[in-house]
Amino acid sequence: MAETNYTEDNIRSLDWKEHIRMRPGMYIGKLGDGSSPDDGIYILLKEVIDNCIDEFVMGAGKTIEIKIKDKEVKVRDYGRGIPLGKVVDVVSKMNTGGKYDSRAFKKSVGLNGVGTKAVNALSASFKVESVRDGQQKAARFELGELVEDPNVENTTKRKGTKVTFVPDDTIFKNYKFRSEYVEKMLRNYVYLNPGLTIDFNGEKFVSENGLKDLLEDDMNKDDMLYPVVHLRGDDIEVAITHSKTQYSESYYSFVNGQNTTQGGTHLSAFREALVKTVREHFGKNYDASDIRKSIVAAISIKVMEPVFESQTKTKLGSTDMGGDLPTVRTYINDFVKTHLDNYLHKNPEVAEKLQKKILTAERERKELSGIRKLAKDRAKKANLHNKKLRDCRIHFGDNKKERYLETTLFITEGDSASGSITKSRDVNTQAVFSLKGKPLNSYGLSKKIVYENEEFNLLQAALNIEESLEDLRYNNIVIATDADVDGMHIRLLLITFFLQFFPELIKEGHLYILQTPLFRVRNKKETIYCYSEEERRDAIEKLKPKPEITRFKGLGEISPDEFVHFIGEDIRLDPVMLDKQMSIEEMLSFYMGKNTPDRQKFIIENLKVELDAVEE
Repeated sequence: MAETNYTEDNIRSLDWKEHIRMRPGMYIGKLGDGSSPDDGIYILLKEVIDNCIDEFVMGAGKTIEIKIKDKEVKVRDYGRGIPLGKVVDVVSKMNTGGKYDSRAFKKSVGLNGVGTKAVNALSASFKVESVRDGQQKAARFELGELVEDPNVENTTKRKGTKVTFVPDDTIFKNYKFRSEYVEKMLRNYVYLNPGLTIDFNGEKFVSENGLKDLLEDDMNKDDMLYPVVHLRGDDIEVAITHSKTQYSESYYSFVNGQNTTQGGTHLSAFREALVKTVREHFGKNYDASDIRKSIVAAISIKVMEPVFESQTKTKLGSTDMGGDLPTVRTYINDFVKTHLDNYLHKNPEVAEKLQKKILTAERERKELSGIRKLAKDRAKKANLHNKKLRDCRIHFGDNKKERYLETTLFITEGDSASGSITKSRDVNTQAVFSLKGKPLNSYGLSKKIVYENEEFNLLQAALNIEESLEDLRYNNIVIATDADVDGMHIRLLLITFFLQFFPELIKEGHLYILQTPLFRVRNKKETIYCYSEEERRDAIEKLKPKPEITRFKGLGEISPDEFVHFIGEDIRLDPVMLDKQMSIEEMLSFYMGKNTPDRQKFIIENLKVELDAVEE
């Protein structure tokens, strides 16, 4: 091997914006195009809003205005405003900010002085404006470089801060903001901050009852086993109920207003405290899984100077509450033990329903115990022989927690499609699960079928979601089927499986449909892949005269050399989202139950709309 010279010339120092742009994942997690709720463009938005929230928490400004049009984002608060002499510094100098002063921000989300700097560096255009005491200071940047720095001016505007930015599309390729994801983020903000109003493109978001509102908005009231148990303390808030139909556990967890989607020490402590309190209340050593089965709960705590496991703050690592308070575990355990036990004593009807639910879960678990053991053995053997799952390397390394957001599982149909994706995937982050034939229609079936049906059992084992999503092995679960009738049917059956047994997986934004091109249009100089008839027409127009046109009939027809384009940087994903207007039971009954006149009418009307669109 040739020796490489290593001299002073090999050593270089990057300034703040160069480092952020070269290593964006260190600051905002994955990049993405906006199809996933944890894609980078939403982290940029969150970093800006977090500063507004901190102002509200400190008693300054009760309204936040957010406007997103095309790719431009505007966020305006009515807080104290950035000190005018530091406006440029706080958005362009690392480790600069007011949150290092514990007197000003005792329990802030952002403590490392990085947030708005990352937004600035990763934006094609970034402008900050601050108003204080009748004066205004503004500054404008491009790719983190200061391009306009006007003097302080007098103004009649209300005090506060306004940030306007456009994410850089050379980093966030083909991105777009999805209003569903933005709205979910904003709802969480108002649930955690009663009294705050957020105006998003003219629609107002507000909450009076905090986490109680979160669960009631998230669930159909008819599906609640009992009314939401809502408990509040100085630095903690908890909301609990159980679902009548859901099988697994479902949690929302927050720290200092941050949605810790991967949980952390506080969620682990809460799950433990819940089991301990219920056991002591009833004087029975119930199995933990029986107590927590079908639970839907939310917990929010406030910690002094929290430590998260990554810059994106999705998992709490702190073990102490800070100050004179005890550990996170002790604090949560003491709170739950006192307040939940008191609630159950004061509300015996709730306690009775809870105990009946536990006993039912215990009976079902014992009935399934033999089947589950056999199913787990089959899953282990199948994994050993690698028949269904071709895993990604992250799961065998030391950094699997840090790179969890990057992991993807493709669920494919047939050997040819599975083979194409397997050969063209990124083996470090992308795994493949191969289906054999069409899955069973699981609507109306019990959890027993998950263990008895080989496909469902092995899929559940691959995802590691039997008890809860806490140890979900892949952040993105992508259904990759042909765009024909059979492929559509398989998609529907898989979505039905997840809705029936693991609806929280869809609620938390983990399930997607892979878009693959319908056509390839090319000439000797250029190849264009088209995902619709409109794109095909545009490509033909561009590549005049008479380009070669190929219609892809199935994924198996696409060679691995071509497939790499569709599951790499330019991957197109459609997130599977729930319709807030329909409960899951209503949805499954309508689409997957016995044929009804209403569904027949729906199909005919929508088919007519599709045909009319094609004719146009």
